[in-house]
Amino acid sequence: MVVKSRMAASKPKPQNLKYYLIYKPYGMMSQFSKEGDKPTLADLGFAFPKDVYPVGRLDHDSEGLLLLTNDKTLNHHLLNPKNHYQKTYWVQVDREITDSAVGELAKGVVIKLDKAYLTQPCTVRKIEMPNSLPERVPPVRFRLNVPTSWIEIVLTEGKNRQVRKMTAAVGFPTLRLVRCAIGSLKIGALAPGDVRELTDKEVQNLKKG
Repeated sequence: MVVKSRMAASKPKPQNLKYYLIYKPYGMMSQFSKEGDKPTLADLGFAFPKDVYPVGRLDHDSEGLLLLTNDKTLNHHLLNPKNHYQKTYWVQVDREITDSAVGELAKGVVIKLDKAYLTQPCTVRKIEMPNSLPERVPPVRFRLNVPTSWIEIVLTEGKNRQVRKMTAAVGFPTLRLVRCAIGSLKIGALAPGDVRELTDKEVQNLKKG
């Protein structure tokens, strides 16, 4: 008679790994726990597993892509600054941004964290307002005699409110901030509040990046 060892009998079951991509709306906290009267991820009305949490965060006044998972290995991989994982943002700024300001942003600017910090070189370009981008609710304040403009910034770091501090440092305050890509994941046709699961191929591409 074959008797199974206690070790074999107690072998843990493989974890049921889940991966979700959401379009976090403006004004929503990047967390499930309540904090004041601001809406949270729990208000999306989606039945997320209890062990799923955001990878990184977006400030409540920013919007766009947020990845949620219970895969701790992928979480560490994406957040480890040594991996230089790319995150892309569409940024609406006050006034018509100049070529010289775009150049400064790309080379790196000094922002205030706990102390003065020089941002790493990044990719920055002027763009038109993306056609697929839905109107923000509430809308950005409109001023008849003051134009606005858009840039796209690709970062490999994620300091506290970094994009807003960067554009302010070159004299063009951020009015609207949308994260439109996380690595190979694109915003596509997602609308504020949308949730979808990643495909196996998308997960593998994230792990390779």
